[in-house]
Amino acid sequence: MSQLTTIIAAAAETHVALPIPTWAYGTIAIVTFLCLLGVMFSFRDVANRHAHRSAPDAASHAAAPGATHHGTGHPTQGH
Repeated sequence: MSQLTTIIAAAAETHVALPIPTWAYGTIAIVTFLCLLGVMFSFRDVANRHAHRSAPDAASHAAAPGATHHGTGHPTQGH
């Protein structure tokens, strides 16, 4: 039992010095997430910017049976 106690005591004594202060890790994480938020925000509403590319396909799909358009409400189901 004394050998186990010695190993535990030796493990408790070891101290690893961090290469940067602890607050810097949080700052790096916040800056990284803000950069990723900026990237995600830059792709906001991309589909509507390129409507001219999808217009022919959209017209053919709009005429499909069962298609609904904005403003027409939800289709009623046989209640």
